[in-house]
Amino acid sequence: MAIVNLKKREIECKIVFYGPGRCGKTTNLEYIHKSYKKQVKTDMVSINTDGDRTLFFDFLPMELGKMKGCDVRVHLYTVPGQVQYSSTRKLVLRGVDGIVFVADSLEVRRQKNMLSLKDLHQNLKEYGLNILKVPLVIQFNKRDLEKEGIPLLPLEQMEKDLNRQLKV
Repeated sequence: MAIVNLKKREIECKIVFYGPGRCGKTTNLEYIHKSYKKQVKTDMVSINTDGDRTLFFDFLPMELGKMKGCDVRVHLYTVPGQVQYSSTRKLVLRGVDGIVFVADSLEVRRQKNMLSLKDLHQNLKEYGLNILKVPLVIQFNKRDLEKEGIPLLPLEQMEKDLNRQLKV
């Protein structure tokens, strides 16, 4: 739930980028960091493994300016996608206001997308949150790789796989 401090006239919200390992969550934050220099006053914080994979989370604070006289800040987080970091993913979800589920469009990643969405559903449930009640965006990532001849899942298949799990 967003933190509203009326005395300081501040609103802070937390958005988590969630998805399977190597789907592009960290790349999303790196792109935002590079593209929105005015709103991003600090460096992006990443804790990586030896293989340059996210170990704990990435964190990027952004200032969006004023809304109804309040300073609005958004804290962007990623979770590690690898299966063995389930407890870390759950921890990063604590206090989430919105989620960007980053689905990997590569054909070979189909099952990992579905398992990751199921994991998200379960982790939210453990916090008493319903996946249908939390603001959620699904991003079909890596669609540009089709130009390079890399086999991608058809959009219809991704929608069927992921939206079916959400029952929408």
